[in-house]
Amino acid sequence: MKKLILVFAVLLSINLYAGKSDQYSFSNVCTNDDFCLWEGELCWSSSRFDSSNVSFVGNWPFGVSQVLAADTVRNLIYLGSGGGVFIVDVANPSNPSRLSDGIHTRDHCDGLFYDYSSQRLYVAADEAGLEIWDVSNSTTPVLLGGYDTPENATGIFVSGNYAYIGDYGSGLRVIDVSNPSNPQEVGSYNTPGSAKDVFIQGNYAFVADDFGGLRIIDISIPSNPQHVGSYDIAGAYAHGVYVVGNYAYLAYGDEGLVVVDISTPANPQYVGACDTLDNSYAVRVRDNYAYVADDYDGLRIIDISNPSNPSAVGHYDTPGYAWSVDLIGYYAFITDDYSGMRVVNISSPSNPQYVENFEVPRYSYEVYHYGNYAFVAFGNQGLRIINISNPANPYEEGYYDTPGNARGVYISGNYAYVADYLGLEIIDVSNPANPQNVGSYDTPGLALKVKVSGNYAYVADGSTGLRVIDISNPANPQEVGFYDSPGNAYDVYLSGSYAYLADGGAGLIVVDIGTPSNPQEIGSIDTPGSARGVFLAGIYAVVADYDEGIRIIDVSNPSNPQDTGYYTTTNMAYDVYVHGCLVYAAYGTSGLIVLNINDPGNPQNEGYYEAPGSFQGVFQCGDYCYLSDYYAGLQIYRYLGVGVEQQPGVNQQGYQVSLVRNLSGGQMMINYSVPVSCHVDLNIFNVSGQLVKNLEDGYRQPGQYSIVWDGKDNFGNFVVSGIYMYVFDAGNFLSSDKLLLMK
Repeated sequence: MKKLILVFAVLLSINLYAGKSDQYSFSNVCTNDDFCLWEGELCWSSSRFDSSNVSFVGNWPFGVSQVLAADTVRNLIYLGSGGGVFIVDVANPSNPSRLSDGIHTRDHCDGLFYDYSSQRLYVAADEAGLEIWDVSNSTTPVLLGGYDTPENATGIFVSGNYAYIGDYGSGLRVIDVSNPSNPQEVGSYNTPGSAKDVFIQGNYAFVADDFGGLRIIDISIPSNPQHVGSYDIAGAYAHGVYVVGNYAYLAYGDEGLVVVDISTPANPQYVGACDTLDNSYAVRVRDNYAYVADDYDGLRIIDISNPSNPSAVGHYDTPGYAWSVDLIGYYAFITDDYSGMRVVNISSPSNPQYVENFEVPRYSYEVYHYGNYAFVAFGNQGLRIINISNPANPYEEGYYDTPGNARGVYISGNYAYVADYLGLEIIDVSNPANPQNVGSYDTPGLALKVKVSGNYAYVADGSTGLRVIDISNPANPQEVGFYDSPGNAYDVYLSGSYAYLADGGAGLIVVDIGTPSNPQEIGSIDTPGSARGVFLAGIYAVVADYDEGIRIIDVSNPSNPQDTGYYTTTNMAYDVYVHGCLVYAAYGTSGLIVLNINDPGNPQNEGYYEAPGSFQGVFQCGDYCYLSDYYAGLQIYRYLGVGVEQQPGVNQQGYQVSLVRNLSGGQMMINYSVPVSCHVDLNIFNVSGQLVKNLEDGYRQPGQYSIVWDGKDNFGNFVVSGIYMYVFDAGNFLSSDKLLLMK
């Protein structure tokens, strides 16, 4: 295994380093908890994420949209989505088009500010602090620098050489950004509430301070900000602020829009208010109107021509929760947690009209790694196919919007099998850029996870248990059998003639699937929590048991599973993946936890990395661990410890692989044997580390096998003669070797 990793490290020219750092660092030499994109490129780090023995590699962190910022000159919207920012061309508002998904932050995008003079985008990235991006080329944004604020960067406004950040619990932070590659804090003022939004006018910063109301701070000396005045409403929460002339317009939660006279900053006075019916979060003002993002009530348009008597004149109800709004011309752009970004025509303020929607991913549930791609189940946004050939900078290759709510995904051959809540969806992914649906089957319950073996898909179908679907004809899948479990089937793992079912409150259930049309329970154990995920490691089943952590269960006698060991923390365990003696656990907001189960009765914590949101699914392959984060898309990490490759209860004897090099027509034969039922992965790579051909991907019974590579890639095209490498991964055994293809 270690030799294999070394070979690929050389082939891919990846430089990886690990440790700790106090701030973001930018250099061509990685130190501490940094990750170099590729040799000679920018390195960066953040100390805000607690970690040990695990380093961050890269991400495609998109999710629910909460913030946006407009470039009215170039007709662009910078749309925060989870931990990423889409750059969207809205020159034609009825057809918004994505230009880039290249801005990836380390946490959630809570605030955005676009600076026209420098064409830079400033991101308030929650626990990751401030990030500065060059967006002069809207298709290829470039990270310039960052600063790790003490708390959670939530709001941001840039004026001159300074970025003013609402840093939630630590108040207003003043950052010198004259050198964007090395921003430095020069001053701060700790507000009494939680600083959420900032607006700068003249020598004053106006801070929406949550329960602290409006705080007015003199910033004429940036290194010494001074509080001069305030206005607050007892029991209410100020979320957003916008200043025009002598008035501050506050998005004041349940109080709606509140207008405050700030002509005397030391003595701000209430002028008027308009109840917006729900919970106002953000406000933009233009001419005689205020545009308010009003949570579940959508967009409210308020006439402020008489500040003492603001009155609602127009309303557009978004499908979900409206959290921010910005304007270009006659159009309002609104972030909506359910649908992404809504485009609304506001040429008639009293009658705003829907124009179009720009969809973004929402919540991610499961990830499956296959070749150069990570396939991510993104709930009601379907299946997202992420190119991870450069794991430091993944990008979206393709997308298929399933009809239901994609919760689980499994790849076999050219097909993605998606547990889509409504049932099973089968998607042809032979062209990852253009996935196509080929078949579906509506299961009676809620399809949560799926595994495939041979001609059958096994679906964990919630309250209706395990469903067995014949997929020999992908265009016409048919149910052939089922097992109605006593609990709620969340996950399933296949090994030989057994299915191991994570059945919620009923624990782990072992089902004999030797006859797919008649699956039968043969054993079970009621775990103390709610079994959500399961993975087999030799004679042990490792169960993610929700609030009771990780359970290690001896299944050497499938009819009588025995609890052997456990590991618990204060958070929830959702999913597990086992390689050798290492368990990789998706542990909700606690993040990734790596356990050593060499002694199954006493699992030991070998490493961890805090999640930006909440980890739901995990897949480990080679050097990398892929996590689906509920709020922040795909996250990629690397375990840095010394791994133990042998699974408990299984040795490596009996695994063999050999190469027959000289078949006719330039074909290559690979022979292999496996001593136990296990999943086999056999792939051909080129010298650049790119996947060329997947030869095997499925469960195999004990025995000897032969497979011929015909010299074609996954798309059926003949490859050129030269040096390639095969990688054989079966059970707890990994092997690789070079091969010379000659025609």
